[in-house]
Amino acid sequence: MIWLFKEEPTHYSYFDLEKDGSTAWSGVKNPLAQKHLRAVKRGDRILYYHTGKEKAIVGVARAACHAYRDPKDRAGRQYVVDVEPVRRLDQRPAPLRLVSARAYLPPLRDAGVCPGVGRDREDGQEPARALTRRRTR
Repeated sequence: MIWLFKEEPTHYSYFDLEKDGSTAWSGVKNPLAQKHLRAVKRGDRILYYHTGKEKAIVGVARAACHAYRDPKDRAGRQYVVDVEPVRRLDQRPAPLRLVSARAYLPPLRDAGVCPGVGRDREDGQEPARALTRRRTR
């Protein structure tokens, strides 16, 4: 499965993820986003999207484990997933306007990192599934 995780780069950028090596993607409060987050499995690909001024996919990450209950959530309803970087899209970040039109992302397909992203549903591949948000460190 391919997921789209979004974050404000001034809050926690893809470069921060590279520096840290991995992070627990937590702080997702929206019930629908939580439902999608619970479906993340180890090895799933993640497109890391910078919100704010950039509005572009800037990197590819991977789910390091299946989603699990947030140990900081006393109610036991929130889930988190550990995320690790795969590679930065230095040369050609995918801007929102092109991603929305599904007219972009050949660097991902060409590299074989995220097969199926940007393809039509008729070929059996699904587009990225969820938008999630991370809380402060």
